Amino acid sequence: MNVLMIIIVAVFSIAAILTMFRIIRGPSILDRAVASDVLLTEVMCVLGAEMAINGHTRSIPVLLIIAAVGVFGSISVARYVARRDNTTS
Repeated sequence: MNVLMIIIVAVFSIAAILTMFRIIRGPSILDRAVASDVLLTEVMCVLGAEMAINGHTRSIPVLLIIAAVGVFGSISVARYVARRDNTTS
């Protein structure tokens, strides 16, 4: 089980670092929005793996809140970009 945890931590750490690089680097707001959704998904996957390894379901409310934040964030960015595109044309 320890080897599995080390592999999970390594894979998700590398993915989180690459995702943070994309959030910082950009180049557009849509790239940053997609990267932030990916980061939220990675956090949800880590929490899900932790629940599966330890055999509990206490983190399900946290997973639901993270999912809601991701959905509302994506909707907000999509509305902002759509509104910005309508004013420039």
